[in-house]
Amino acid sequence: MRIAAFALITAVALPMAAQAQWLNAFDQLSFDAGLGASYGPGYLGADENDAEPWFILRNVTLGEGGEEKQGFSIIPSLNYLGKRDAADYDDLNGMDDISRAYELGFKLSYVSGPFTSYTHIRKGFGGHHGVVGQIGTRYRHDFGDRLTFWAGAELQAGDDKFTDTYFGVSADEAVTSGYDEYSPGGGFYEANLNLEARYMLNDDWAVLGRAKYGRLLEDAADSPLVQDKNQPEISIGIVR
Repeated sequence: MRIAAFALITAVALPMAAQAQWLNAFDQLSFDAGLGASYGPGYLGADENDAEPWFILRNVTLGEGGEEKQGFSIIPSLNYLGKRDAADYDDLNGMDDISRAYELGFKLSYVSGPFTSYTHIRKGFGGHHGVVGQIGTRYRHDFGDRLTFWAGAELQAGDDKFTDTYFGVSADEAVTSGYDEYSPGGGFYEANLNLEARYMLNDDWAVLGRAKYGRLLEDAADSPLVQDKNQPEISIGIVR
């Protein structure tokens, strides 16, 4: 199962990161936190777009004096997935609702100049109880003191508990929905490209915008619940 690759990478990389002094107590932790709006698929695999609140906690980095720390680092990784109400979508008629999910874990990254390569590992609570991961790379460029630009590519993965929650159809759901029963395996479920920009309004507040194009993969893409494998999304918000 491909999700096991994340555990193997982590097991090898953690000692390397430790030897590289991955966590310096004197490093400054910085991040963008705020609130905005996002417009994209109403659920994973939907062909209908919805506007939803965007709870922002992004660009978590270690460094001092505005300079990102080079080399290895480990920092916390958090994520939030909104609820899925079957009654809101005709294509989910007869499916069970999924409550909000919260994910907690860590991010292992390696920074070299303007490039960052990273791996996230998180455990889900609430709406799903699976293990999820991400592998990606990102380029950063600062246009003066106010404008920062990022471009990146990423693969997202989940174990079978995660994929079964969001892409599976249980025996009972098959009866009530009319879909065939479906039990997807774990592995990579989405590849995405993303662009992000932050413009500082003053020393404390900034506008953050993000555009993402995602493509569902493998068992997730083959789910009868998926109406569109393409998953574009745009988001904008205020952070400090």
